[in-house]
Amino acid sequence: MHSIEQIGSRFWYISPISETDRPILGMVVGQNKTLMIDAGNSEDHAQYFLAELQKRNVDYPDIVVLTHSHWDHIFGLPALTKAVSISTAKTKDEMIKLQPLSWSDQAIDARVQEGTEIEFCATAIKKEFTDHRDMKVLLPDITFENRLEIDLGGVTCVIQHVGGSHAADSAIVYVKEEKILFLGDVMYCKMYAEKWHYKIDETMQLLDIIESFDVETYILSHSKAFTKEEFKQDIAMFRAIAACTESCKGDEQKVKKTYQLHTGKELDEYELEVIEQFVNGYER
Repeated sequence: MHSIEQIGSRFWYISPISETDRPILGMVVGQNKTLMIDAGNSEDHAQYFLAELQKRNVDYPDIVVLTHSHWDHIFGLPALTKAVSISTAKTKDEMIKLQPLSWSDQAIDARVQEGTEIEFCATAIKKEFTDHRDMKVLLPDITFENRLEIDLGGVTCVIQHVGGSHAADSAIVYVKEEKILFLGDVMYCKMYAEKWHYKIDETMQLLDIIESFDVETYILSHSKAFTKEEFKQDIAMFRAIAACTESCKGDEQKVKKTYQLHTGKELDEYELEVIEQFVNGYER
């Protein structure tokens, strides 16, 4: 089940559901305008969030920002036609590529077989869209290249294109007065690939950008809201594993041994997964 959470006086979000790949959606409430972050993986997803917020006296959004072009962040856009939609120019370009696609079981399964779709996403789409499969990929109204700042009245949103391994078109949203950084999927690896992976250089550049913001709360779309201290631990892990991968020239066993010496403890499942994905990226 979803839950609706509030941070501070101006920010609301809906918790994710992994089974149907519903990500976190955010809502920033200003004195003059309201801005929604991501459109959801379906119209039902977006409408549920809006209905729950209406119960809490939060208005329909004036603006919706798309963090990137993956289906679970954009398929809800047809439910938000009263809002002005915004994305990076790269996100719009990627969305255009999705418009001709069929979403029948047969078409999705064929794309999984050819390696252009992920099995997990295919299963999630089938579970989310059980009654109909007539999704329309609506394109954003406004695009930008690098950075956009929007004054909602008493609260400012900074939208910045950052790229990263997960999706080259990714943007993050900084809610300045609340010190909230909505990261979307930027901390996740590249999944649309033969092997899931992180590239060292682009990940380190991404972390540099993330750490340039004054943040108290970090939000990852398929996880949760992290405190500054919690997220610092993740950043330190990523930087250390990347350094070990570089120094060990992508030798996975050496990376594990070197990183374990660095931490002084047994490696957990998450650390092993990140090591594997950095090694996969080094091999590429």
